[in-house]
Amino acid sequence: MIRSTLLLLTFISGFIASLDAAKLSLFIGTSGSNGDGIYHTFFHTELKKFTNPTRIAEINSPNFLTLHPNLNCLYAVCRWDKTAGVIGYYISDSQELTEFTRMECPDGMGCHLAVHPTGRFLLTAQYGAGSIALYPLDQSGNLKKPKIIKHNGGSKVFQNRQDRPHPHWSGFSPCGNYALIPDLGLDQIVIYKLVPEEMKLIRHGIARSKAGSGPRHMRFSKDGKYIYLLNELDLTVTTFSWNPKSGVANPISTIQALTETQKENESFNSAAEILVHPSGPYIYSSNRGHDSVTVYAEKEAGMLEVIQVQPIRGAFPRNINLAPGGNWLFACGQHSGTIGAHQINRNTGRLTYQKGATTRVPDPSCIVFSTR
Repeated sequence: MIRSTLLLLTFISGFIASLDAAKLSLFIGTSGSNGDGIYHTFFHTELKKFTNPTRIAEINSPNFLTLHPNLNCLYAVCRWDKTAGVIGYYISDSQELTEFTRMECPDGMGCHLAVHPTGRFLLTAQYGAGSIALYPLDQSGNLKKPKIIKHNGGSKVFQNRQDRPHPHWSGFSPCGNYALIPDLGLDQIVIYKLVPEEMKLIRHGIARSKAGSGPRHMRFSKDGKYIYLLNELDLTVTTFSWNPKSGVANPISTIQALTETQKENESFNSAAEILVHPSGPYIYSSNRGHDSVTVYAEKEAGMLEVIQVQPIRGAFPRNINLAPGGNWLFACGQHSGTIGAHQINRNTGRLTYQKGATTRVPDPSCIVFSTR
């Protein structure tokens, strides 16, 4: 009897330990009228279930989040009092957040942010102000006063969206020498050379997208040879070749995320997020209105083909993200207040929705994963 009990306890302990090892830790940013803070949940990959999400930081509209590459901390673009900027939080072993730094942005609310691979700089894009802001970071991750760079012009193809600049994403090349800013209002990726010793960005060049396409987000290919640019207004992905030595991007091809037939049943269609699978050959983009994720395979260098269009089981996927390891894709349904988990077939890149693998968070707009 005692031996049987011990064996049972050992089994239960091992089962719980295996579940604990298979937990993904998700931090969720929120936006809009219900964007009241940063939420946290665990997703059990064996059970295919979320724990009940809890608000772990109370702040106004932390609509986008990012992690420091070297320190165990998280940054959010958000509002407070009558201003806006960036707040940094340390992440505890129990996945709680403690604010340790905040810095106002003189140009207002950001819509995206990224930390340089060295951890020395943080970059934000201000959609409404038509600017980017470069924040120096000290060794502890503290934010210093940012330098503002304004964009100018507008393609004016769509007067209500492109009459002036609208930077929509901020990021760095894999080598860290360049900053790249897709600008929806300009129909361009604006490319800057980073001069770290002077803590500044110098305008370097542009990569043009199709007139009226509305560049939104972008990602580099796994090998760093290509850029996949997601265009919000016409729901396309444009592939550019990338030369890391010269900092020049040249367009290769453009593909539609959805067919005209797929779009015609919706009163509104808009592309939102793009991802590259860590294994390399699969790309994912989200479609608002159609409320789906398009899956692409790289059939040859720089050329994509659509292999699946997967419903997200929610509404208005402003953000999607891939879990570390690339076995799961999570989709934020901003208008439905939901997050859904889709398992990835690593041999094909295709998505399978898991029954019941959905949880609720008010106006979710961004997901990042704790990796420590």
